Amino acid sequence: MQIITTHKNTDFDGLASVIAGTLLYPNAVGVIPKMVNPNVARFLSTHKTAFNIILPHEVEPDLIDTLIVVDTDRWQQLDRMDRLKNRNDLEIHLWDHHLNGGDIHYHWCRQEAIGATVTLMVRELKKRVMDLSPLVSTVMLIGLYEDTGHLTYPSTTAEDAHAAAYLLENGADLHVAGFFLNPPYEEKQKEILFELMKGTDKRRLNDCSVAINVVRLNDKVVALANVVNMYRKIVNVDAVFVIFANEADASSSVIARSGVDRIDVGQIMKSFGGGGHSGAGSATVKFREYGPEALKQAIIDRIERGRKEAVKVSDIMSFPVTTVPPDTTMREVHAIMAEQKIRGVLVAENGQLQGIIVLWDFKRVRQERQWDSPVKAFMARDITTIAPDAPPTKAAQIMVTNNIGHVPVVLDGEVIGIVTRTDILTYYYDLLPD
Repeated sequence: MQIITTHKNTDFDGLASVIAGTLLYPNAVGVIPKMVNPNVARFLSTHKTAFNIILPHEVEPDLIDTLIVVDTDRWQQLDRMDRLKNRNDLEIHLWDHHLNGGDIHYHWCRQEAIGATVTLMVRELKKRVMDLSPLVSTVMLIGLYEDTGHLTYPSTTAEDAHAAAYLLENGADLHVAGFFLNPPYEEKQKEILFELMKGTDKRRLNDCSVAINVVRLNDKVVALANVVNMYRKIVNVDAVFVIFANEADASSSVIARSGVDRIDVGQIMKSFGGGGHSGAGSATVKFREYGPEALKQAIIDRIERGRKEAVKVSDIMSFPVTTVPPDTTMREVHAIMAEQKIRGVLVAENGQLQGIIVLWDFKRVRQERQWDSPVKAFMARDITTIAPDAPPTKAAQIMVTNNIGHVPVVLDGEVIGIVTRTDILTYYYDLLPD
């Protein structure tokens, strides 16, 4: 017997990947955990019979010879699969887009950093030229959109967008997708959203705007992930971390969302026993490990540590820097730029930065005699510098704010490099070859 299963608290990517798996493995049965996300439960309440899926208690473990796991790589996240863990005669296939270093030892694997696991399944379906019904295409599109934030999360790839287009070509219904991706809010969820907005703790961490909140719950509330998604949009921050502290079971559920690559919430949640990907993550933490406020501070500390581990200006700057004395003629400076194929030169004397001359400044040379004028007559003297440990985003902000294309990098009063627009574009968009 072959079965395909996914993680507990199943989201639409997990559900869609199981359903896609039943197409790729026609002899397999999909096994959906008893615990699923509320929007998935709503969908299954009306659509379950349309697919070849059952619940874990309906499976006889001794009859299983092949296990296909999708959207996770950890045994503890599977529902009632413990009896299969130590079986040597079990063949295991793994499909996953989380690179968390799990403990499931597989015989075959397709695990890649991509926006959604279902994208990997679509790749194989396209390769086999398999027919997809509008209903199956719609479920897969919902899973893809949910895990990529409608193709906006930093983890989203071009292949995710191509997969979405392919599913639309096969009849995926955007009206149905929108209904399940944006479920209506109940009164309790609205109260929590208002509480979050009222108590917003907004900070600047790792050069990003981050909101970190603690909400205390007395009972179970569904669709909290949807509330967090809406909250992030309302407060307009780069990332949010909401700690839902439940006094009844002495634990906190953390739901995190990020729209920038500098804050990988999946990795941050992994350090607290959870997981996810760069745009979305979660974790459950017992009070005995961290109380709610201590957990909040631990998350802040983890983000700050991430800043030290992140790319710095010193990693992308150009060096050595070409400098000239202030009495160098404009003709000589122009020749240096042409020879070195650069667009800017720093002007320094006795190790002290005096100014900068860029290619644009030569437009001010209108008469022949001005080519013999010293560069100090044309250079810009009001120079904004940056430290080598600053993030690239800081350099980009300086360029945009001051409408400049060159920012000298200074350490202890000495120029050690320069960041140019080309350096920034190379870092962010990889426009130039290595």
